[in-house]
Amino acid sequence: MPTKLRSILDLRAWRRKEDRQLVLVIILFLVIVGGVTIGLVYGWGIALTGALGLLAGASIFGLLWLMLSLIERWLRQE
Repeated sequence: MPTKLRSILDLRAWRRKEDRQLVLVIILFLVIVGGVTIGLVYGWGIALTGALGLLAGASIFGLLWLMLSLIERWLRQE
């Protein structure tokens, strides 16, 4: 099979790319939309504190995704 065709049909690489994009969208959505919502409801001073809390939660989500990705790579190597 030619390498160009193999790269087009590489569904694992496509899935990894889509997973990275999805995680980034989820984190940005959580922090930005959550921060704006807190700002509209409670005020913009409190929105900064809320956004920091949302960023902490998003970082935990990102760390979990990173750990699972590393475990997946480690298992694939063996």
